[in-house]
This record gives sequence, structure tokens and C-alpha cells, in this order.
Amino acid sequence: MKTSVILFSILGFSVACFAQDCVECHSYSTPNIVSDWKLSEHSKQDVGCEVCHGDGHTSDADVAKAEIPTPETCATCHEKQVEQFKGGKHAAAWAAMNAMPTTHWLPSGLSEGMKGCGGCHKIGLKSADELKALKKDAPGFGTASCDACHTRHVFSKKEAQQPQACQTCHMGFDHPQWEMYSSSKHGVRYLLKQNGTLPQSVAAPTCQTCHMQEGDHGVKTAWGFLAVRLPLPEDEQWKADQATILQALGVLDPEGNPTARLDVVKAADVARLTQEDFDVQRNKMIKACEQCHSVNFAKAELAKGDDMIKQADRLLAQAIHIIAGLYKDGVLEKPETYAYAFPDLLTFHDAPTLIEQTLFEMHLKHRMRAFQGAFHNNPDYTLWYGWSEMVRDLTEIKTMAAELRKAH
Repeated sequence: MKTSVILFSILGFSVACFAQDCVECHSYSTPNIVSDWKLSEHSKQDVGCEVCHGDGHTSDADVAKAEIPTPETCATCHEKQVEQFKGGKHAAAWAAMNAMPTTHWLPSGLSEGMKGCGGCHKIGLKSADELKALKKDAPGFGTASCDACHTRHVFSKKEAQQPQACQTCHMGFDHPQWEMYSSSKHGVRYLLKQNGTLPQSVAAPTCQTCHMQEGDHGVKTAWGFLAVRLPLPEDEQWKADQATILQALGVLDPEGNPTARLDVVKAADVARLTQEDFDVQRNKMIKACEQCHSVNFAKAELAKGDDMIKQADRLLAQAIHIIAGLYKDGVLEKPETYAYAFPDLLTFHDAPTLIEQTLFEMHLKHRMRAFQGAFHNNPDYTLWYGWSEMVRDLTEIKTMAAELRKAH
């Protein structure tokens, strides 16, 4: 970097910094960035700032010329990992957020500003136009992906291998995997291993053990985020329930035909749409379980998770049909934005009435807990935060529907 004179005000004193390179100047302006970089493998391998940020920024007068990395920047050295990442669910996170029908109703600070959905979904790949917009409005931030787990500027592999690296995003309302994992026997054993109570040689799986086997960055699950799949189950009742849910998700029309939204689901990769795709991910999980358990035990436990989806779907489908019946009979006004005669599960908190809000929570909060809790070996979440809440939701929806019909 060219020599430049930068004046910094430190405790009221003006200090002239004749910087020979990035480190010399940034040791004054952003010292913790420099200290983190010095701890990094990048520093040990002489990967300097210009490799990621370019050499256009040479003084405090041209900060805007500093390039903000994208996954392609990382691919220069980490091609295999970036290619794996592009084939996984994390790469579709940005597209999935923007595909939701009411995302554009959110305050921009929650999406583009990264203080809501965008704070986690920024890990996803972005188009050239989206990158341009973020660089203009954000300003310039949220364009990277790898730094969601390998936080800058240490970019530590060891950090990204810890379950806490997943905690920031995989917690809370609709995906409390951290709460489920950390309070399960799997999570407790690993946290005790981390604090030294158990020896380092003890078997204790992390999120990465199951979902990133052998460091594979192409993270996927058999059932996908929404726990719907094609082909539909052979069980007739479950098949009907899954079809109802797919209709309420807007990917099937009332006659059961695919809609344009199915293309969005395909693009976001939030569901397995062939038996082969499902089997690939299920077999990967069995392989992970085999490290500590017998194959028979692993298959039986995963089958219990499948059955939990089936049972939860029965409750949710009943609730969907109740509200669809209110639309049909003119008791409840169907929003103009809903394409079909079903409540739209993807409108989330923007559902217009209390009964529809209850359905939204039943689907995205409680159904998620019911089946995710089962797969994460957390009985409390499966029952009390999942199944039990869904039963209560259905009771509330039935009660509200009866009152609406009586008033009508």
C-alpha cells in the first residue's frame, strides 16, 4: 500500500501515522482487527489484507475503495469448501428470505439492514444486483458468507467447528436447534467436554458431527426446513395431510397441481423433492449415528422423528381445513393476497386475524419444535414445546371458529 499520512485523534492528541502498509495504519484506527488477523492462519501464511480487500484503499480519504469479500473471494484459496457450500441449504438462505411473500413488508433494517431475518440469512449467496444494492445501501456489509461461521478477522477453523458457531442463527422462534441440542444428552456431554469435566476422548457429537461430516460444507437435511417432501407418503391419511400443508404453503393448488411457488421451493432447496434426494441425506445421518450407535438403533430413532412429523401434520391439517372452511362459507374474509382458498402459512406474523395468527404459530413455532425436538433427542421440546402446544393451538382454533360462526 502507498505511504500515506493519516491523522488520528487519540485521547485528544493528534498523532501522525506514516503508514507503510495496512497493518501500520490499522493498528491505530482498528487495532482489534489487526490483533485478530495476527492470530489467524491467514497471517501465518502471509495472506495480507489486499488479498481480500484489494489495493485500491490507501488512505482515510478513499475508504470506499476497500473491497468487501464475497464467497468468490474465499474460493480463490478455498475452492472445494465454497463449492460444497454452494450446494447446501445455507447458500439458499438469502433467496429463501426474499422469496417469502411478505418479506418486502418488513422494515428494511430487519432484512437488508441485518437486524432481523437478514442478520442470519445474509449467509446466502446473492446475485450481482443484490450485491450492488447492499454495497450501496448497507453500506457494503452483508455481502460475505463464510464469515458467518469463521468470524473475521481470525477466520478460525476451530471456532467454526464448535457448536456455538451455529448458536447465533439456529435458536429461537422457528428453529431452536441450539436450545434442543445444548439441553439434550448429546449437547450436555459436549459442553461438559468443553469445560473439562469429561475428557477430550469422550464421544460427544456436535452440530458439525451430524450435519457437516468430514468437513463437508454442503449442509442439508433429509426432511428439509419445512418437513414436507415429494413423493407424498404411502399412508393415505398422512398423504392427505401433507397435501393440505403443501396447499397452505402455496406450492400445490386446490386440485393438487404444482404452482409457480414450487419453483421457489426448488430454488431455495428447503424440501427434498425426490425419494433419491431424501435417501441420500437420510443415509448420511445414519452414517453419523453409526459412530456411536448400532444401525438398528439409529434407524429406529430417526423413524420416531418421521412419525412425529406424521402426528403433527394430522393436527396442522385439521386447523388448516377449519380456516379454509371459514373462507369458503364467508365467515372469514380471505385476504386478496392469498392465491387460493387456503390460509397462506408463509405470511407469518402478517396473517390478518387472531385465528390465522394462531395457525401461523402452530405451524412455524410449535410444529417445528415437535419434529425438530424428536430429531435432536430432546423429549421436553418434542412434547411440551411442540406436540402439547399444537394440541392447544387446535383447541383455540376450533373455539374461535365456533365463535366466529355464531357471530356470523
